[in-house]
Amino acid sequence: MSSMWKRRVRVFIQRFWQPTSACMTCMPGSWSSIANMGHWMNAFKTGLFTGILALLLTFTPAARLYENRYGNALIVGLLTIFGDAYSHESHYRYAYLEHLSTGVMSGLLALAGSFIFEDRARRVRALWARVFG
Repeated sequence: MSSMWKRRVRVFIQRFWQPTSACMTCMPGSWSSIANMGHWMNAFKTGLFTGILALLLTFTPAARLYENRYGNALIVGLLTIFGDAYSHESHYRYAYLEHLSTGVMSGLLALAGSFIFEDRARRVRALWARVFG
């Protein structure tokens, strides 16, 4: 497999877990009903749609935004807003508040992930070595 396709697969996987996690976090009652299959299906739809949109963006010049951590977080947040709006209606009283909060949370997860997992998770490995010797 060429390096470009490996990168595209990695982009899809990353853009799948970030919106799925953000959707489970921002959905009303999601922590109290973590085992609810309806919530998980909405979160998976959001992640899948966002991952597909992110994958399609890799074929455009906008793919350069993935190289910058802040551009990446912005793109992931915006794509998550669209993915969440497509996958289900808002559960909040105001029309797009849930979709916006899910997009912001997904962007923050992408930004945090870029700091934590950069350089083959150097910070995680250093912390692990410090705690467990």
